[in-house]
Amino acid sequence: METFTYRRRKVYDPALRLIHLWNSLAILFLMATIWLSDLFEQGVGEDTLWQLHIYIGYALVVGIVARLAWGIVGPSHARFSDMWHPAAWWDAMRHFNLKAKPRFGHNTLASGAYLLVYLLLITMAITGLGLAAIEHSMRPFNAWLADMPWLKEVFEEPHELIYYLLMSFVVVHIAALIWHEHKDKTPLAQAMVTGYQYEVEPNSTYQAISNNQNQGDNHA
Repeated sequence: METFTYRRRKVYDPALRLIHLWNSLAILFLMATIWLSDLFEQGVGEDTLWQLHIYIGYALVVGIVARLAWGIVGPSHARFSDMWHPAAWWDAMRHFNLKAKPRFGHNTLASGAYLLVYLLLITMAITGLGLAAIEHSMRPFNAWLADMPWLKEVFEEPHELIYYLLMSFVVVHIAALIWHEHKDKTPLAQAMVTGYQYEVEPNSTYQAISNNQNQGDNHA
């Protein structure tokens, strides 16, 4: 039977974890308002849901701004520099090797996807604020866009595309966490709750492999 010992390190600070929770809940609630709006035809219920969608969108904008600021001035593992690994990305593409070297902090390969998601979130926030101004005359862009209904499609099409991309990312992200926890025998999902990350001690892995080999030799 395999037994592992782990190294534990405090990696993610409380502010980063709070921002992550804030943005995650905002995205989930935004998706929920869209799903629920499909249950209503034109009427008070649908209008109320879209108003709620806009206000939750404002909350997401606050979260995005906070994450951008913390990615510049926050602790080392909260900074975007901890996600910037172009050499690792190029090497993975050249050799078709998607196994990242263990490290404390953001996964070197997955961090590329995270940076792309932040770019998508920024674009979604801008297009969402534009739609709020065009369709509902709401701030902050209402002074410029409220009288330009012909621009609706310019903002709506990328906004909807990014919604589907983010919905796919959420599913893949959760599935990848579950898969890696099972495959690597290392707790991952709790890192954004407790702030701690774990690595399997190299010696414990070797002992587990050696024990398995010895058991196989004895049976032979």
